[in-house]
Amino acid sequence: MTASLLVFGATYVAIAAGGVPYLSLDRPAAALLGAVLMVAVGVLTPSQAGAAVNGDTIGLLLGMMVLAAYLTEAGFFRWASWKVVTSVRTPRALLWGLVLTAGGLSAFLVNDTVCLMMTPLVLRIVDDAELPPIPFLLAVAFGSNAGSVATLTGNPQNMIVGTLSGIPYTRFAAALGLPAAASLITVAFLLERMFRAVLPRRALAEAGRLPRPVLDRALLVKALSATALVLAGFLAGLPLAWTALAGAALCTAVGGRAPREALMRVDWPLLLFFAGLFVVVAGVGRAGAADRMHDGIAPLLGAGASRQTVLFSMFSVVGSQLVSNVPFVLLAGNWIPRMSEPSLLWLATALASTLAGNLTVVGSVANLIVLELAGERGRIGFWRFMRYGSAVTGATLVISLAILLVERALGWTG
Repeated sequence: MTASLLVFGATYVAIAAGGVPYLSLDRPAAALLGAVLMVAVGVLTPSQAGAAVNGDTIGLLLGMMVLAAYLTEAGFFRWASWKVVTSVRTPRALLWGLVLTAGGLSAFLVNDTVCLMMTPLVLRIVDDAELPPIPFLLAVAFGSNAGSVATLTGNPQNMIVGTLSGIPYTRFAAALGLPAAASLITVAFLLERMFRAVLPRRALAEAGRLPRPVLDRALLVKALSATALVLAGFLAGLPLAWTALAGAALCTAVGGRAPREALMRVDWPLLLFFAGLFVVVAGVGRAGAADRMHDGIAPLLGAGASRQTVLFSMFSVVGSQLVSNVPFVLLAGNWIPRMSEPSLLWLATALASTLAGNLTVVGSVANLIVLELAGERGRIGFWRFMRYGSAVTGATLVISLAILLVERALGWTG
């Protein structure tokens, strides 16, 4: 147990910090090193480490990444962003449009991809219209995080929840669709209120000057058709990972171009990150350390399902800031099955760990993508971001948890 805890602690410190002084380790490399150390110190055998990697989660994420890559090559995301910014009349309407569009797209595709493709066009429109960039960049980041709550394919931590809990796609979406929609409206309302002093009331005439993005219509039809078939498979209850991989394979077969271009867009380091974390968490579980952690927090959570939902959601927000939301969800997978109503706690954990991403700059990869792509225009201090993020996270979490508990009382979550 001592060895497993030392490896676990060192790995999670490196992940939380984003690196280690004097070592060229980033988060994926830290997770890989932690997995290797779990085998090297004898906590796991090589076969146990291999078995610990959840192929369903890796397959689901890979399949959705490939589909998103083909949609990206077809110009879908840039067209969707262009459609929004050229359809609104005022900066306030633009703010609402960006929140709802980022959230809507993220409900079905991985939120990080949505941010990656929307941010450049948002920067173009704020430059042309002489608008302050921060409100609109936050609209993309906060909106994508909030909207991704809705489905199992919205973000990586939801995918883990789906594969570990066995909750069907339709049931997950039925339970968290309304909380996600309410969160999106709350995000847009709060951003408009917080930035009302810097949002001009003039018309946004400059948006009409943006050139229409070029679409590869043949590829777009194929990619959208494959994505629609995948979503239909999810709704029909087919295995998530193999359904997503089937859609990805279909795109590579009929895309009409070398698959290597799309495969190069896949975030392979993220898949490595997941695989390493599965092994690290399995080592902690096999050594009994996860049980000890559960014994420590269980008395604080109480026995009732509603109390556990609220308190564990708060714990999820804190834990997601300390070690990031994906590692936290993996660790929580050792505890949730022993709680009074595991299915409800899985839904609450997906909800809280995702909304927690809006609390700090480093709380979500989506935040980092948006602000890094923006460069100097996206420069915002940690505490200033947290001032906006704490208001958004607190309000969305309270509202969405209340909706979830009402749905439970009505029998909608089971």
